[in-house]
Amino acid sequence: MQKQMTAKRALDLALGSVLLVLTAPLLAAGAVALAARRPPGGVLTRSVRIGLAGRPFVLRTLRTRRMRLDLLSRLPHVVRGELSLVGPEPLPPDDERAGAADGAGDGAGAQHWRQELRPGLTGLAQVRSRSGMPWDEPALLDQHYAEHHWLGLDLTILAAAAHIPLRAAVRRLTHRGKAHLSDTDHRLRGYSAAE
Repeated sequence: MQKQMTAKRALDLALGSVLLVLTAPLLAAGAVALAARRPPGGVLTRSVRIGLAGRPFVLRTLRTRRMRLDLLSRLPHVVRGELSLVGPEPLPPDDERAGAADGAGDGAGAQHWRQELRPGLTGLAQVRSRSGMPWDEPALLDQHYAEHHWLGLDLTILAAAAHIPLRAAVRRLTHRGKAHLSDTDHRLRGYSAAE
C-alpha cells in the first residue's frame, strides 16, 4: 500500500526539485573549482546521519561554505526524501540527542520526536542561531518545532533562512565604498560649536 503524500513532503519535493534545478550550474561550478584544488578526500564530505524512523543514511555535502553551496549541495537528499527542507538538525548516530528508535538508552525517551521527523536543511534552531542564545537552546527550539510544526511554520522558517543571507549580501553591497559622515561634516566652513 502506497503512503499518502503529506503537504510537507509535497512542498519538499516541489520546492526542492526547483531549487536543485536552479542551483545545479552553481553547484557544478563549485565542484569543478574544488576538484581543481584536489582536496584530500574529494569534493564531497560523507557522514552517516540518522533520518526518519531512526534509519541511517550517508549525507553528502560539497566541501565549501561559500554562498551556502554546502547547504544547497544537500538538495538531492531532500528530493530523495532523506531530508526535509525544514526540520531538526541531521545528527550522527553517536550523538546522544539522536536517541534510539526503540526508546532505549539515556535520554532517548525525551528525544523520541526526532524519530518521527525527517531532519532538515534548515530549521527553527538554525534561523535563530544568530540571536546570541545559550548553547543548549537549539535543542529546545528543535523540540518546539517538532511539537508545533505545520506548513505555515515551515514557510516562515524558509523565508527567514533565505532572508538572512540575502540581507547580509545587500548590506555588504550597500556599505561598500560608502563614506560615513560625522556630525561635523555638514557644517559650514568657519563654524564653531562654541558660538
